Amino acid sequence: MTSSTSWKVGPLAEASGLTVRTLHHWDTIGLLTPSGRTAGGHRSYSEQDVARLYQILALRNLGLGLETIATCLDSGVDPARLVQDQLAGVEAAIAGLDRLRERLHRLNAELSCGRVPSTGDLFAALAALGAVDPQRETVLSRHLDGDQLQVLQQRAAALGPAVHYLLEVEWPELYRRAERLRVAGTPPTDPQVRKLVARMDELGVLFSGGDSGISAGVRAAWHEDPAALAGDPEVPADAWRDLGTYLDHARGHTA
Repeated sequence: MTSSTSWKVGPLAEASGLTVRTLHHWDTIGLLTPSGRTAGGHRSYSEQDVARLYQILALRNLGLGLETIATCLDSGVDPARLVQDQLAGVEAAIAGLDRLRERLHRLNAELSCGRVPSTGDLFAALAALGAVDPQRETVLSRHLDGDQLQVLQQRAAALGPAVHYLLEVEWPELYRRAERLRVAGTPPTDPQVRKLVARMDELGVLFSGGDSGISAGVRAAWHEDPAALAGDPEVPADAWRDLGTYLDHARGHTA
């Protein structure tokens, strides 16, 4: 550390458990660009850079990819929410270990007495985190049956805290970027639009499991009540429908 507020790449890599090569790569792709350079031209990271690094690592630990992380950070991540999600994960892990410890103590006691224990409870499934937002579920229920809704809920639950950043941060940001391109007159065949559509569809598969019936139902729900699905009642419905048509045209040209 060169000072209380500035880090060179080597010490920062060591302190964060990363490699210098990783930090160089993140600089190259614009995920974490150092705020300054030393007199000798070496990377110099400020306290704000370190704070961003913490957010990157925290989001990565939630299971998010680098592209999703970049989108979330560009859109704006609530630091308090991020810490709370990490804390919830740690507490859930501790609770799980406590339950496992109790079961192992019980098994050990039974084995010590020469009895054959039942190990079924040792492998009980932990309660999954996450759920579909009630307002969204109301709209979706008009286009999906109970089994299909359950698939969405289960897949969202399996993602744990990451579901918030995928569904509430990245996905709306992708739509905002697409809308800016639409308003600017960018044709749907433009590579920028096609890239956004490809990522939207990746997220769709993540939540639907690739079920075409679920995907069709979700698209129908978007056309019926786009504000509810987007979680943004301030956006006019016509604007969302125009965007949906624009994205459908882009999908017609994707490979």
